[in-house]
Order: sequence, then C-alpha cells, then structure tokens
Amino acid sequence: MTIYDGLPLRTFDLLPKLEQEYGKEKPILAEKENGDWRTYNVGEARSIVDAISRSLIAIGIQQGDRVAISSRNCPHWNFIDWGIQQIGAITVPLYTTISENDYKYNLNHAEAKLVFISGQNIFRKIDTIRNELPTVQRVISLKTLEGAKSFDDFLELGKTVSPERLEEAKARVDRYDLATVIYTSGTTGTPKGVMLTHDNLTSNTKCLDTLFEVKPGCRYFSYLPLSHIFERQVTMAYMNLGAIVYYAENMATIVSDINEVKPHVFTTIPRLLEKIHANILLKGKKLKGLKKWIFHWAIELGYQFNDKHQNSRFYNWKLCLADRLVYRQVREGLGNSIEVIILGGASIQPKISKLLTAMKMPVMEGYGLTETSPVIAVNSPVTRNIKIGSVGFPVENVDVKISDIGEILVKGSTVMKGYYRAPELTAEVIDADGYFHTGDLGVIDSEGFLCLTGRVKEIFKTSMGKYVSPALVENTMMESPYISSIIVVGEGQKFAGALIIPNFDQLSIWCRENHLSFINNELMIKDKAVISLFRQEVDRLNKSLGDYERVQRFELLSSEWSANKGEITSTLKIRRDVIQRHYKAQIERLFV
Repeated sequence: MTIYDGLPLRTFDLLPKLEQEYGKEKPILAEKENGDWRTYNVGEARSIVDAISRSLIAIGIQQGDRVAISSRNCPHWNFIDWGIQQIGAITVPLYTTISENDYKYNLNHAEAKLVFISGQNIFRKIDTIRNELPTVQRVISLKTLEGAKSFDDFLELGKTVSPERLEEAKARVDRYDLATVIYTSGTTGTPKGVMLTHDNLTSNTKCLDTLFEVKPGCRYFSYLPLSHIFERQVTMAYMNLGAIVYYAENMATIVSDINEVKPHVFTTIPRLLEKIHANILLKGKKLKGLKKWIFHWAIELGYQFNDKHQNSRFYNWKLCLADRLVYRQVREGLGNSIEVIILGGASIQPKISKLLTAMKMPVMEGYGLTETSPVIAVNSPVTRNIKIGSVGFPVENVDVKISDIGEILVKGSTVMKGYYRAPELTAEVIDADGYFHTGDLGVIDSEGFLCLTGRVKEIFKTSMGKYVSPALVENTMMESPYISSIIVVGEGQKFAGALIIPNFDQLSIWCRENHLSFINNELMIKDKAVISLFRQEVDRLNKSLGDYERVQRFELLSSEWSANKGEITSTLKIRRDVIQRHYKAQIERLFV
C-alpha cells in the first residue's frame, strides 16, 4: 500500500489503509435493503472491489479506458469506482436524471466502453440510444433488468483472472494518472469533462483530514448524488477518518432515513436546509397563545446567534432556555444526533445558518468547484475558524487570490489536469501562472475568511452605467419566508427587475389567515392582496441594498424552475440564459 502522511496516494488505496488501521471487520458503508440497513465492512468491500477489477480485466478493459457509472447512491457505486481505478481505467460518473441527449453526448465524448447502471428508467434512456453509442460494448445493471447484462453475471467473468494479474495492474497506476472524468452539468453551454487525477482527489482528502473530526462510531448520512464531486469527495474524506457512510434509500425518504440512522454529520445543499427552516416555521404557525409567543421568541433569538461566540452571558442563558423549550424538539425531529452539517453548492441565507447553529446543529459552509476536486475553502469545527456568511478559510494546500476584477483564482495540487479533449477550453481557465479562474467573485476579509459576492458572467450593467451582481440581490430577497426562488434581471435597463417564485406553503398559510381561498397557484399569484404582500417584502429587503441594486418591479410565477426544461442543473443551480429565454415575455413586461 502506498500512503503519505497516513493518507492514500491513489484513491483505491483507501481500503487497505482502513484495513491496516481498523481491521477487516470495520463497517464503512450501509444501504437500505428490504426495509433493513445492510452494512459492508472493509473485508467485504475489498473482496467485491477486487472481483470487479478482475472482471474488467477479463472483458478487455485496459489502463486509460473510460468506464461510466449512472446509478443511485449505494455501496456498489463506490465499489465500482474503486474497481475501475484499481486497473488504471477512468471512472465517468453520470447523473441519473440527465436526458437521453446528455447520455449520448457524454458517453460518446468520453468514448466509454462500459456503463454500469441501476434502475429501469436509466436503462430505458440508454437503450433508446444504444445504436448511437459506438464505443459502448456492454451495459451492466446492478439489479436484474430484461435486456441488460446482470452484475452477478459480470462478476462471474473475473474468476478466470488471477490475483497476481490484478496486483500487476494496480502497481502500474501512478498517483498522477487520471482517475475520473466528470461532466459538469454547467449553467451555460455544452458539458465539459473535468479531468481529475488520483493526486487531485487524495490531495483534497488530505485538506479535509485536519478540518473535521470523527468520533468512534460516527455515522455520516449521504443523499446528494455521488456523481457530483462534492458528495463523492466528502464521503471519501469521512470514510478515511473512520466514519460509517449511510446512503439514503431515495429522495423521498431523507427525513425518515435520518430519524432511523441518527447521523452525526451530513452534507447538503441550501435547498434542504431551506425546507427544514420552512417546516420549522410552519409548525410555529400552528401554535396558539403563549406557546406561539415562546416559539417565535426562540426563533428570533436564534437569528441573532453570534458565530464568534462573543454573545453576552444573558444571551447564552436565553439560548439555554430556548433550547429546553423549542430547539430540543426540532433536533429530535432530525434524529437528535447531528453534530455538523456541511453545506456546499450555493450560498445560504445567513439567518438559517445562525438558527440551526443556535439549535446545536452547526452549519459549516464551504466552497469549491468540480475543477478543484472540489474544496477550496470551508468553515471548520476543529480549527474553530468559523464565520457565518463566509465559506471559511482556504484549505492548506491551495493558493487563493483575488484578481483585479474581483474573481477568485486558485492554484495547487487539487486543481484539475484540464478539460477532456478540449485544450482550448483548458487554456481559457488556467492561466500561464497555473491559476484556475473560477468565474466566481469574492473577497478575503480582514480575518482571512473567503466570502462570495457573485459570478463574473452574471453581472449586468444598467442603462445608468451601474453594475449589479444578481446573486447578491437574490440572496438578500431570499431572506423573505415567502420567496422560494428568484432571478434578478436588468441588462441595459434603467433598474433591476425580478421573477419571483413564492414559497407556496408559507403563502397558503398567509392566505388562510387573511381569509383568502384559491383553487390553484396561478389564481393565488394574481390576487391584489398577494401581490401587495410581495411588494411589502421586496420593499423591506430593498432597504439593505444600494439604490441601483433595488428590485423596482417583479412578476410572480406559479411553479418552480424545471430540470426537465433545462432551467436548473442537476445540482439545482439556475441556468439564467434558459430561464430568460423561457420567460422572455414576463421579463419584457417588467420594463415596459
């Protein structure tokens, strides 16, 4: 086994490292199987991974070949990933929610020879385009599906390959070899294949090793797709620290799974925390009299939480009282064991982070991109470098600087090798000094914390000559409990306008309280009283913005952005150009 500083040099060295530290019986991965949690230990994992590698060798997969995975989260996702990489082949993870056209583009661009899948829907999409995938030799299903080769039959093929032959293949894999090509969902344009080496990935694991801690028996809960680098890497980092990873059964069972697993830590994107926050407020709405007053007092107290722990003794006394009366019940609804919530993907309203942290479920916001393996910066419960509203301190082995235009630039061992089969695109983002240009705007404050302020390409200029960062305005407006999503527009116009999607759960409660009744969302958003409510909310939040940033006009929409229509990515980032095309008429009305 090859390690450095107690960490693997190659991704698949993690398993022998864990066996050396904890023994073969150490449980590392778990999934729901027939209603019960099925756990895999290190010994079982190594046996399955080696069997996968031998079968890949048996069917002729060689070092440098690309092999795709499109599967729900499960231990076998990890086993296949390691099995591919052990023989020097390259993993190409694909989201299970992408379209047939995306499958065709990604598989053909990667020239994938093999695809591992789970589920009838994925198989249907790939089978429909099967004749248009010239390099794909086999489609292997983890579950028995008519028309697909079964995983069990695939494993039988490897029994003719000797362990010695597998060890020879492992020995040929260098830490600087390509480990994976990840196709970014992209907010604009065609997906790009990000090339990450073993060293890119293990260097990022090393960054996180000292920033998070794991107590014996630590349970890590995973629901974000492993096809996304954020979940894949943090999962690896926590396994490396000795945690047991539990995969959600599906997206609909997240809350019930959390209550069963009682995790100590999980990663998430803002959307889940926003829903948790909304549900907390909904429960408060149902209370009456003194209980309702106490609830809202506790919530407002949480919003005032000071992440630098400089609150007065009186505040902390009130916090203890709020915990006994309100916060404890909220924690019980989420398993009552959460010690850390790691947040990535996008910024969150600071007040939500403050409230959950006050409730003893601290939110550690971080920042990164697929191209940086991914973590660039993160708030850490170990170093106590925590500042709500920031994305934390830059990690130790990356150099972060801010360009003259305010763009975040990154250099270090975690930065990608480049874009697959696209040297011209690579040259556009990695400069002559080796700095990767993230496309994100940010500042490093006086304390050393990195704070995001927007996207370089999203900034627009009004006809008055003022530059507006829509992300900054959108984050401000999202502080309203009545706003679920928003996009700010105004390129070349006299002022900023917005398309707003209401939080219909909250809005419905407000309507009932005001004796308003509607048969659908479309009628609700056209009501004068509802429009007046949003006018008040927008005006209230505008006060914290500059004159030229304020939303002067808005239009309410009756439904969320759609992934099927290409309006959001697989990681729920909005595609501004698509939305502006789809809602061209509504946007034009804002500026008439």
